[in-house]
Amino acid sequence: MKKIVFLIVLATLLPAFTGCLSSDSSSSGTASTMTLTPGILMSDKVDTPIVSSEPVQIITFKSDLPLDLNSASGSIKLYRINSQGGMVEEPCISSITPLLPTILNVSKKDGTKFTDGEEYEVVISNTIRSTDGSKLGKDFIGYFATNYSFIPGIDGLADLNSARTLIVCISDLHLGANAGSVGNYAEFNANKNGLVKFLENIRISPNVKELVIAGDLLDEWFVPMAVDTFEGKTQADFVKKIADNNSEVMTGFKNIIADGKIKVTYVPGNHDILISEADIQSILPGISQARDVRGLGAYTPTDRPEIVFEHGHRYNYFCAPDPISNRSITKSDSILPPGYFFTRVATTCVVEGHPQPGGTLPVVTLNSADPSQGLLFLYWNVWKTLMTQLPIKEGFGDKILKTNIDGFTDTYSINDFVPFQNTPSGTIDVNLFKGEQDTWDQRQTSNLVSVKIPVKEAITQAAAASELDAQAITQYFQNPDSNANKKRIVVFGHTHQARIIPSVNLKSQKTVYANSGTWIDDAQGYPTMTYAVIVPPKANTSATEYINLYNYSGIASITKLDAQVITLY
Repeated sequence: MKKIVFLIVLATLLPAFTGCLSSDSSSSGTASTMTLTPGILMSDKVDTPIVSSEPVQIITFKSDLPLDLNSASGSIKLYRINSQGGMVEEPCISSITPLLPTILNVSKKDGTKFTDGEEYEVVISNTIRSTDGSKLGKDFIGYFATNYSFIPGIDGLADLNSARTLIVCISDLHLGANAGSVGNYAEFNANKNGLVKFLENIRISPNVKELVIAGDLLDEWFVPMAVDTFEGKTQADFVKKIADNNSEVMTGFKNIIADGKIKVTYVPGNHDILISEADIQSILPGISQARDVRGLGAYTPTDRPEIVFEHGHRYNYFCAPDPISNRSITKSDSILPPGYFFTRVATTCVVEGHPQPGGTLPVVTLNSADPSQGLLFLYWNVWKTLMTQLPIKEGFGDKILKTNIDGFTDTYSINDFVPFQNTPSGTIDVNLFKGEQDTWDQRQTSNLVSVKIPVKEAITQAAAASELDAQAITQYFQNPDSNANKKRIVVFGHTHQARIIPSVNLKSQKTVYANSGTWIDDAQGYPTMTYAVIVPPKANTSATEYINLYNYSGIASITKLDAQVITLY
């Protein structure tokens, strides 16, 4: 039901004109109407303008009937919407080409393109006529916004002059140690040069004010099961090893931080959930960090209260910190969630080349009406899917997973962290994360989740990127809590699937969720090397704020994937 409602809401956000179609009934009883269709998408609501994907210099309107050139004079008005939502008339000219009498052209009087970062209203009065005297049923009124095309580099954005307002967000770099007893295994290698060039160009961009890293900067999870993550050393040593292996990337970040012109902020992700503030400072001195609960953080720029950045794992059953389930085993303040063990298995499958499975999946059946058993059975089915899709050559009872991380010191088999069937009772049990299905609400409270996610939904939908997208809307835009529902733009990472989704909040204002995607080498068919750019309104002149999503393949090859605009009247 929630998804159906969401789609309905989404549809209402994108009203696009095909013309003014209402009929005009004259006193003679003869219907005499015509239609105009604009060449760019427009909205009929001032607070939800449609953002133009390309620069606009001339707006064409196509009529279904030949137009009377004389009637166009005085029938067309152009307005720019100011920062308070008021209308400021812009001188415009209109023309009808005699050889194409069904085409009406509207442009600014000085012939220049419509200014980037502005919202415009076009009004065509029903005094305009066709050559046979037909007219519009009512005035045509349409709203559109002119977007920026941000190419990082020294040229900047002409319509912003030298003002630094842009906020750039990248996430899911997954920088790894890339070496160990089994050789290379990091997910980020081929895209390294691309990221270095990107950071160089961000550094010299005159309009960039902030660079946000929305989690999974470093990767402690993507490690084969046979590898002791820290190889007998400490986490601080491991972090340094990652930095050394990605020294060019570290230099790129350090240069931006050292210049002092662009604020760089890091928010924790799940793959760097244990990496401390001190660890990050040790490799990126001077970086800003946004943290709340250990392993989590959310960042709102000081002058942009309508925006929030999170990694998104706070809302994921398998990746949110778990300070409850395993502390009797680790004898420490451990927070590793089950997703860590999932990832160790998946990494082993990749390193082993997706081998034939080394064991036969056990049979686990639900033999109880106990709700807790039902949830544990769902948990088992998620594991079953993983082990079917990502098999390893070792048997399920082989002690192969080396830990020595977050208080875990044993070497585990898959059977140690996957549910199993007790005999002869038939109950389902598990060794690690015992009882976790019953403490999910408690874990959410600990992790500052505002709107509780039902445990069944959390378990069964955790692998779906659409679930995290929906949580951005639930936790912020549809959240009755006054602090959360002030947000109009939410940016997550985590899913590796770059996208933008418009929605509405409880005040019926347009809102936008964006996922900044990833920079790993292989995003399983989704674009990689992606980034989000937020362009706030121009001071004292405009109320339009833009959210753009780009795919970077070098400075000469940047693709805009999507864009949305909100108004802050």
